[in-house]
Amino acid sequence: MTTSLPPGYVPPSDLLAERAILVTGAGQGLGRAVALACAAHGATVALLGRTPKKLEATADAIEAAGGADPVLIPFDLAKANTPEYDQLAHLLRREMKRLDGIAHCASHFVPLSPLAHQTLDQWLTLLRVNLAAPFALTKACLPLLSAAPDASVVFTGETHGLDPAAFWGGFAVGKAALPALAHIWSEELEKAGTPRLNVLVPGPMNTPQRAVSHPGEDRARLPSAESVAIAFLYLLGRESHGTSGKTLRM
Repeated sequence: MTTSLPPGYVPPSDLLAERAILVTGAGQGLGRAVALACAAHGATVALLGRTPKKLEATADAIEAAGGADPVLIPFDLAKANTPEYDQLAHLLRREMKRLDGIAHCASHFVPLSPLAHQTLDQWLTLLRVNLAAPFALTKACLPLLSAAPDASVVFTGETHGLDPAAFWGGFAVGKAALPALAHIWSEELEKAGTPRLNVLVPGPMNTPQRAVSHPGEDRARLPSAESVAIAFLYLLGRESHGTSGKTLRM
């Protein structure tokens, strides 16, 4: 089921107070914007990404704005297996004591091309980062999430996952599976009531990935990642309590 953000939604300044949120892809683009927004609204944030320097820059920005000291987690989703995900969950338990939400913002993208030109190796990496990693990370963190009274997991979908189009290939296929993943898991956890799991499809926005998919576009005309982060706040926060298994399209 596709739903939408409440019109004119403005998140309260204390929306995520006393909550601990893990943000993947936090070194740049959407992930950085979501991490900064979560910290600005009271959360203690764990920053996950491949590049330590980018994570450090996000952490510096959070601290400069007066946010709580974040936890930095250099982590390669394209290479991680079950032991690494289990170790990550242990790290979060040790450093943050709790986990109230995950914003799955990390993604892997390859330039647009016909299916006949895409390789098996490309597909395996696309599916590993964009689909298998969100599953594996959420699964490893499920005990922590289940212990929180109102935990929320947000998967980042993509327009071409909902409306497939030529040349989007393995990227679109991986993103297309996220609504099914969220719906299945939300049904399985319906009695427990937590965590709730939803998909957010931001649409076009001014990010580094957009520069790869649409290199000639005037990205200054697109919505900013910061404006999209507001929808993540809604799904991560108390005001969307009871919403699970849904796909929110901006």
